[in-house]
Amino acid sequence: MSSLPPEKPLIPERWWAPLGLLTVLLIALWAYWPGLKGPFLFDDFGTLPALGEFGPVHTWAIFWRYLTSGGGDPTGRPIALLSFLIDARNWPAAPWAFKFTNLLLQLINGMLLAALLWNLGRVIEPQGTRAVRAAVLGAALWLLHPLLVSTTLYVVQREAMLAAFFVLLGLLAYTRGRRLMLAGHNKRGIAWALLGLVGCTFLATFSKANGALLPALVLVLEATLFTRAPMIGTQRRDWRLMLWIFAALPALLLLAYLLWTGVQATLHHPEVRRWTEPQRLLTEPRVLWDYLKLLWLPRPFTSGLFNDAFVVSRSLWHPVDTLPALLGIIALIVLGWRWRITHPLLALAILFYFTGMAMESTTIPLELYFEHRNYLPALPMFWPLAWWLSDLRRLRGFKATLTLALPVLLALLTLQRATLWGHADQQAMLWAQINPASARAQAYAAQFEAGNGQPVDARRRLLPLLAAHPDQVQLAFNLLNVQCQLGGVTAAAAQSARTAMATMRNPGTLLTSWFGRALGVAQAGHCPGFDLPLLQSLVDAGLGNARLRSNHGRQQDLYYIDGQIALARGAAAAAQGDFERALGFDVRPGFAAEAAAQLGSAGHPRRALALLDRYQQVAAQAPAPGLGMGMIHAWVLREQDYWPRELEHLRAALAAATARPDVHVHSTQ
Repeated sequence: MSSLPPEKPLIPERWWAPLGLLTVLLIALWAYWPGLKGPFLFDDFGTLPALGEFGPVHTWAIFWRYLTSGGGDPTGRPIALLSFLIDARNWPAAPWAFKFTNLLLQLINGMLLAALLWNLGRVIEPQGTRAVRAAVLGAALWLLHPLLVSTTLYVVQREAMLAAFFVLLGLLAYTRGRRLMLAGHNKRGIAWALLGLVGCTFLATFSKANGALLPALVLVLEATLFTRAPMIGTQRRDWRLMLWIFAALPALLLLAYLLWTGVQATLHHPEVRRWTEPQRLLTEPRVLWDYLKLLWLPRPFTSGLFNDAFVVSRSLWHPVDTLPALLGIIALIVLGWRWRITHPLLALAILFYFTGMAMESTTIPLELYFEHRNYLPALPMFWPLAWWLSDLRRLRGFKATLTLALPVLLALLTLQRATLWGHADQQAMLWAQINPASARAQAYAAQFEAGNGQPVDARRRLLPLLAAHPDQVQLAFNLLNVQCQLGGVTAAAAQSARTAMATMRNPGTLLTSWFGRALGVAQAGHCPGFDLPLLQSLVDAGLGNARLRSNHGRQQDLYYIDGQIALARGAAAAAQGDFERALGFDVRPGFAAEAAAQLGSAGHPRRALALLDRYQQVAAQAPAPGLGMGMIHAWVLREQDYWPRELEHLRAALAAATARPDVHVHSTQ
């Protein structure tokens, strides 16, 4: 009896990996889709309005002004700004397109991660299918992780996503170059490696500053996986020289910068927010452990964007977990280094993670805690687990079950979280519930309650927290708004607001945004007790705040608001004096134009012209922009003769208003 030929599989084995990856991408698209209908949030409004700051981005002149206008860090993040033009060229705009582009970028990053893990896996197992199975699974566990929702659906965090995108491209180019070098193609190998180390580092850094970590991450690969594929002879010499110049040297320079920043922050900024630089360094190990817990014990709902109540470490003993957290982080890093030969995948995951956190979780005085900081460092986090699960020689059924169950579980958690991100009111209430001590979370929830016709609930939410944190001006401002809905501002609410103004730390742009709206309410007279004398008392309290006396930006804001109140009272001379004093804190043509337009539109064009004359007298005192994108932006404005033309246009309008009182003057900004 003749034997039958073996039956051909329905799907060739080589197609399992691409089909598996495609399935993962479709699941990710499904899980994230409900979150696309969510609104813009918080920092979105600090970055995206640049799309309309100089008018719609429809000409090259406006394009260059927009592209160089970023201020998130010294780089200005122009690559991220450029990407926002995919979704809109003016402001305001609808959020759906921005979020959809973020989601597409998330899917692309998942594919790039799978390709990178496959290339790295081939270093350990040149033949066989384990490397490709582990690559797809490792990428799936990262791509579908619910912690990444707060990066993907937070529009402004496209900066972090683009930095990771170029880091992945850079690591892929570097690994290709190394493979070519080992195959004897020396020049092509060096060229590919330099494309990754130089070109992609540049693009990643100009997306977000932590992209500058790419050379250090390459060194992590060399210290862990690539020790298994050593070079010899002249190849080794040439490769090591390239590494020293384009990887080790940039990494050392970055380390020196971080050390210098820490020293500067300690000496010259003793209390940046509610902590000092040494306290931040003590707190970050506890933050990192919290990140790791969220990565390895995922849950659908976390503190989200509100982490201002995270307890600061005041010493090694307070809180009690400060020293254990610090020692634990040190132990992990030491283990990662020791395991680089015996357990290279574990070593890679550990060292890659902590290297990826080196900028945002060390000496730069940023906020203590943000979930999106995990996006890049966690890229290979789950690869060791995926590698173990992909070895089906033992525990085949158990591993196969986990291989299917883990991505599905993560996708369901991501679906829950993304759905929440699609409903801003539910999100606000849940964040407030999870963060009972967060002033920001409670103020945000109170805004929704007040907007939904529940001012009593909003007041009940705000009062206890304001009593515990009387310096939280956002709570006090929200309480004033709520009191207006309840019939009028009480003496207690007004005093709480004055206390907050007198004791607050740096409130950022909150002052100008809130007072800008409050002036209209006070002039309308619809809310008893919410009037110009109240606003004046708040500004006076702010001007007496010792914490703000050395902050020229906030002093300018306060005197500018003072001038607006004076204009509303009809005291034009006092308003002009306030504007001139405000100008002295930060001599900027944009501020001079805005203040002059305020005077002109209030019917005082001669005073507006006098203010512009004053600006011309002190213009030479304008501070020079520091190194970075600010300097390039200033050069662009000079080359376009932007401010001289804008101020001349404003002067012409003011002169016409002087001759004809019925002519109205509007701000050019």
